Amino acid sequence: MPSRAAEEIRDANVRYHDLASSDYDAKWGIDYGPAGLRQVVGKVRKALGREPGRFERSLEIGAGTGYFTLNLLRAGVIGRAVATDISQGMLDSLEQSAARLGVEVETQRCEAQSLPFPDESFDLVLGHAVLHHLPDLDAAFREFRRVLRPGGMLVFCGEPSRYGDRIAGVGKRAAMRAAPAWRRAFGLDPRPNGSSAEEHEEHALEWAVDVHAFTPADLTTHARQAGFEEIRVSGEELASSWFGWINRTLESTADPKQIPASWIRYAYRGYLALQSLDRAALEGRLPPAIFYNLLISAQKPRQGP
Repeated sequence: MPSRAAEEIRDANVRYHDLASSDYDAKWGIDYGPAGLRQVVGKVRKALGREPGRFERSLEIGAGTGYFTLNLLRAGVIGRAVATDISQGMLDSLEQSAARLGVEVETQRCEAQSLPFPDESFDLVLGHAVLHHLPDLDAAFREFRRVLRPGGMLVFCGEPSRYGDRIAGVGKRAAMRAAPAWRRAFGLDPRPNGSSAEEHEEHALEWAVDVHAFTPADLTTHARQAGFEEIRVSGEELASSWFGWINRTLESTADPKQIPASWIRYAYRGYLALQSLDRAALEGRLPPAIFYNLLISAQKPRQGP
């Protein structure tokens, strides 16, 4: 992807996520019930390569509407949480969900490469699908290390894999070609063109906010250069990502009000079934680089500068 000024990237991310905040959870199927809790704890377990245990104070980078922090609070994995984002719209949605769920979380609007927190003030720095939005990853990783206590952990999940994204792209392109026949089969109209100006802007910005796709070596290098140790990179979702992106691509071409509930159930249950297949048969056996998402964990040294 061509390099762009950091300020331009930041502005695009703020605008896109402010616009997307109101229906973000519905769009991505974010869940705060038992299924969502299992998903989030499972991802953290996978990133760490062990049971998460308990972290007394956590800092989430790019927390969005709260998918990770709120579920980890409810699971008891973290005791006190601070959630940050550059989008006030996302933080407003997070606060509303926290109030509805009856959990306490502190929010702070700030940038990852300039965190307004004291040195060594957190036991866990985490994020989900956020590193690929950050223009200055080296500065961000240095900040992550600074605010962690000695022995503190870094955990990021849901980062796009460079090769996994290319593989998933094959399914997306095939779905676009098949979309007219799929709509005819279900009697669906094409997605209406009469969207609001804000909806058009959100769609345009969706493709401007993704700055990076990673290899495992990329993530390892950023963590190592910042002074982390015990670095672990793993991959998740291969068959499930193909299935999910094919279905999402098909759905994106149709009037969302007409998509039948039976299709939505099929897509959701099929995704979960293939996700289980990925975990049981593929993850840990195939190279992390070919999976759609990468996960990284690392530790701040217990001693030293």
